[in-house]
Amino acid sequence: MTQAAQDLQVRDGVLCGGLRRPINRHRNVQGSIHNDETATRLGLRGGTVAGSIHMDLFGPLLLETWGERWWERGTLSLYFVNATTDREPVRAFMRLPDDPRADSQVDVWIEREDGMRVAEGTASVGNCTEPTALLRRSMDRFPPGELRILKDIRPGDPIDPTEGMVTSETVTEHLKYTTDPLEMSTSSKWGRPVVPITCYVGLLYQQASAPLRRRINNVVGLFGAIEIRNINGPLLVDEPYRLAGEVVAVGQSPKTEYYWYETWADDQSGKRVAEHRMLSRFMKASSPLYQ
Repeated sequence: MTQAAQDLQVRDGVLCGGLRRPINRHRNVQGSIHNDETATRLGLRGGTVAGSIHMDLFGPLLLETWGERWWERGTLSLYFVNATTDREPVRAFMRLPDDPRADSQVDVWIEREDGMRVAEGTASVGNCTEPTALLRRSMDRFPPGELRILKDIRPGDPIDPTEGMVTSETVTEHLKYTTDPLEMSTSSKWGRPVVPITCYVGLLYQQASAPLRRRINNVVGLFGAIEIRNINGPLLVDEPYRLAGEVVAVGQSPKTEYYWYETWADDQSGKRVAEHRMLSRFMKASSPLYQ
């Protein structure tokens, strides 16, 4: 049994993960929201831990509840409420389903040690008809307003197809720092190691959406929400995938401009393996267009 599994507790029908201290690995990246100097200049307490890093917190909970079948057909859908800084203690929570053998969807959330809510959403397994937390969330909560940073990006814009993979070198480096390494990320029944949950985002954001991000310059961005879906999963290490996507909504809030977009990964035969929905925010205060 891994340390992560030993840490699990059940309280009033909720599976609770162990207390973890995620590392902000990008705090030295100048001009990013993860950098202390940049983040404090924009009004945050310090450089933020990427929301995707927190997704690994759920690995032991998903495995304990639904086993490996979550990696074949399961979702994790999170909206980030408050940012955390380097090594701040956090814990993942998952409401237990009535029957773990059945297809189901449950509430999940992350809290800081002092009880501050960090993220909230849903996790599911199987063929659930209920929309995920992000698929049922309004994408136009604020008046449209004038767009400056994203004025050339519109709903329906395609994200150019590309090819990508998560390499064994990437995973080896990731496993040195992740809060909750899983054995399947070194060997699995699928013939190759399984991509860690955080690294799903590395593929479906960092690689798949690169053509879209190149259209945005001189602005500090951050993750607002992330959903991953295993369609015919899991994603496997050193396996090449065909990546593409599209913008689904564009808007603005008092402090940010943002877009929602979908990306996906197909195997070389064209079979859909995984999908991803993300809310990317761009800080108005960081853009010369708002100076």
